[in-house]
Amino acid sequence: MSPESKKLFNIVILGVAFMFMFTAFQTCGNVAQTVIRSLNSTDFHGSGYTSLAIIYGVFSASNLITPSVVAIVGPQISMFVSGLFYSIYIAVFIQPFPWSFYTASVFIGIAAAENDRRTVFIALTVISLVGTVLFFLIRKPDPENVLGEEDESCDDQDMEATESAQNNVTKAVDAFKKSLRLCVTKEMLLLSVTTAYTGLELTFFSGVYGTCIGAVNKFGTEEKSLIGLSGIFIGIGEILGGSLFGLLSKNSRFGRNPVVLLGTLVHFVAFYLIFLNMPGDAPIAPVEGTNSSAYIRPSKEVAILCSFLLGLGDSCFNTQLLSILGFLYSEDSAPAFAVFKFVQSICAAVAFFYSNYLLLHWQLLVMVIFGFFGTISFFAVEWDAAAIVARGSDYRSI
Repeated sequence: MSPESKKLFNIVILGVAFMFMFTAFQTCGNVAQTVIRSLNSTDFHGSGYTSLAIIYGVFSASNLITPSVVAIVGPQISMFVSGLFYSIYIAVFIQPFPWSFYTASVFIGIAAAENDRRTVFIALTVISLVGTVLFFLIRKPDPENVLGEEDESCDDQDMEATESAQNNVTKAVDAFKKSLRLCVTKEMLLLSVTTAYTGLELTFFSGVYGTCIGAVNKFGTEEKSLIGLSGIFIGIGEILGGSLFGLLSKNSRFGRNPVVLLGTLVHFVAFYLIFLNMPGDAPIAPVEGTNSSAYIRPSKEVAILCSFLLGLGDSCFNTQLLSILGFLYSEDSAPAFAVFKFVQSICAAVAFFYSNYLLLHWQLLVMVIFGFFGTISFFAVEWDAAAIVARGSDYRSI
């Protein structure tokens, strides 16, 4: 297999593996609070919001050391072990206990009927494990042969192995130092405001909004099935936005700002419609649901439209954030993306924590404030990036 074909093969395997893993995990996260709330009437007592807060809290802390771990054990083993922890977390829902539920949440960094719940989460666990096993199909690139160095002695090979181990440790330390230095640069501080907003809205569309839909009794008997439909339309919005704006960003003469502005407007429209359509106590409603009304009669069509808008707006922000990070730090991508995920995850953890207590309109207000200032800060960095391109300067490494 040629090097180009091997790269393409690895990309396809990675895409399929992550598709399986995160289909299972995101589905699990989308229904976690509803499932756990239905179990709180039994001997089990817990909170899906708290579980997800633990996941993203540990995830945020581990992101600073992730480049170091990858430098030592390699990306393939790192992804495989991570996939196992994702699968363990999902498997806990098959027969949940509070201690195992929250413990599994740390290592990641229910419908009404019990048999149905077990069937669903057994299927999700299997799907996640299939994605995890696929990582072993990734093929390592062929080492480059240097002319005149093909016949080496055993002593030379042993020396190279020792030097390689020392280099891995050095790379791990350097990656950690770069991550710390990146945290205090002007550009990363500005982008951190935007990244913080993506963490807050990630919490909302992946865990809180589905719970709100499932808690509105005025949706009728379909309220629980609407959670799955909401997740589908969030995914449709993500796929459409990722495909469209990911391709446009390569050839756009207007830069990244219009896409981010579009994402802000789309999200603000979605927040306004949710504010009108959903009762304020929906995120923290008891297992019986809520009979309260908002400013209009709850509409299933509006609720699903908002799901699509949430996914579309999220794709606008994420495609452009990844694009600008890849441009600014192309030679130090691992530390840059580690800081990105650190900020995003810690904000997601905070948001999942306060979702246990804040009414819906306060959660929407927090996101509007961060969305506004996050958009402004992204504009500032993008204008600087455009000036860099105009000057022909090289600002690709810290």
